[in-house]
Order: sequence, then structure tokens, then C-alpha cells
Amino acid sequence: MRENARLKGIYLDFIGGYLEHIHCLISLNSDQTIAKTVQLIKGESAYWFNRNLKEGKKLEWQDEYFAVSVSESVVSTVRSYIKNQEQHHKKKTFQEEYDEIMQKFGFSKFPG
Repeated sequence: MRENARLKGIYLDFIGGYLEHIHCLISLNSDQTIAKTVQLIKGESAYWFNRNLKEGKKLEWQDEYFAVSVSESVVSTVRSYIKNQEQHHKKKTFQEEYDEIMQKFGFSKFPG
């Protein structure tokens, strides 16, 4: 995934996840959009996984994604958070965490 991102001009700083989701720490250039970057990462990774998974299994990404910007001052904290997903999700599910973040920071789901 990292190499495919690099070939597309995407700097994928850190990646990790747990079961049903992934987290990516990405640095975008001024000519890159979040939507296009996510499309490329999802498309390339689904293609690779589906070529390499057992027959009868298929990776299908959901349409939605969640993206936020982070300050350079917290990049190491974000890397640690991504690295420790398995431990983190022993305490709360993805849905619980997502709902908590949405409420804490006053985000609302983008319609569409």
C-alpha cells in the first residue's frame, strides 16, 4: 500500500488499523485533494487484496471516510495512536470511538 501510494505521489507517513478499518497519516501536496487521495488508496489496496485473497473472499471499502487535519506538533502522537489500534479497541469499538469524536469536536456527517 505504501509503495503504491508513493508511485501515485502520495506521502503515506504511517498506516495501521484494526479489523474493520484503517488509519492513514498522509501529507498532501497543494495540488492533491483528500477525495482523490482516498480514492487512489482504496482502489489500489482493494485491487491488491482481491488479487491475493483466497477465492470467494473480497475486500470492499465503504463509500464514506473520515478525514481531519493535524498540526505538525501532534504528528508523533497520531503515529502512536495508529500504532496502538489493537490495544485501543480492546477498550471501545470503532463505532463508540467515532461517535465520541463526532460529538467532542462538533463534527457532523457530510451528506452525500
